[in-house]
Amino acid sequence: MLELQDISVSVENNREILDHINLVVPDSRFIVITGPNGGGKSTLARVISGVQTPSSGRILLDGEDITGLGIDERARRGISFAFQQPVRFKGITVRDLLVLAAKGASDQPLQEKDLRSYLRDVGLCPKDYIDREVNGSLSGGEIKRIEIAVVLARRARLTIFDEPEAGIDLWSFTNLIDVFRRLRSEISGSVVIISHQERILDIADEIVVLSAGRLTAHGPKADILPRLLGGDHCQFCHGQPVSHKKAVDSSERVACPRESV
Repeated sequence: MLELQDISVSVENNREILDHINLVVPDSRFIVITGPNGGGKSTLARVISGVQTPSSGRILLDGEDITGLGIDERARRGISFAFQQPVRFKGITVRDLLVLAAKGASDQPLQEKDLRSYLRDVGLCPKDYIDREVNGSLSGGEIKRIEIAVVLARRARLTIFDEPEAGIDLWSFTNLIDVFRRLRSEISGSVVIISHQERILDIADEIVVLSAGRLTAHGPKADILPRLLGGDHCQFCHGQPVSHKKAVDSSERVACPRESV
């Protein structure tokens, strides 16, 4: 179980990006974090993963204080993070990344059929990608899908996805939803997804809403989702409008405006 206790993140001029966040992520739960522009969602993901250090507060994993641990130590304890802008690795192939990820999940070597299955799950043809170098020759969308495949192979006890739909086409997004549905039914750990997409929100066990750096709502999907999408304004977002712009396709609604903080 992950627990955030009174987490705050301040930047220049003492502006609060996260303002005293208290949140519990139980084991074997599928949680989606959403909210308006500048709400602090990506910052919260970076704080949980160890990429960014909070200004105050504590982070506990099964009762152990991991606040001072970096991303490597947290990864060893089972926290996996899929970046919004994935990293490129010159000289390393897609196969290398998947094999390395699987070593952290099991003592058994990754079978070829499983390796190929992870790529197909994210809409990549194994024949075309399995031995490609993860470098500048790949598009942003291809890199994103490869990183998601690596996270799936890792099978961490807590996996964090920061807007996994970004840079992915409609076919791959539909496939990705199926992957998340399967994860939801099979996971022994927890999944936390930062997203605005209604179809991702719809498969959550719980929804968390961040607005202006504060946790303004947290509860079962059945309680939170209708109030997010039920009108022109999100009830939890300090009067900010709900965006109904086209997202992945023309029928997809966006719960709240996008953000990069």
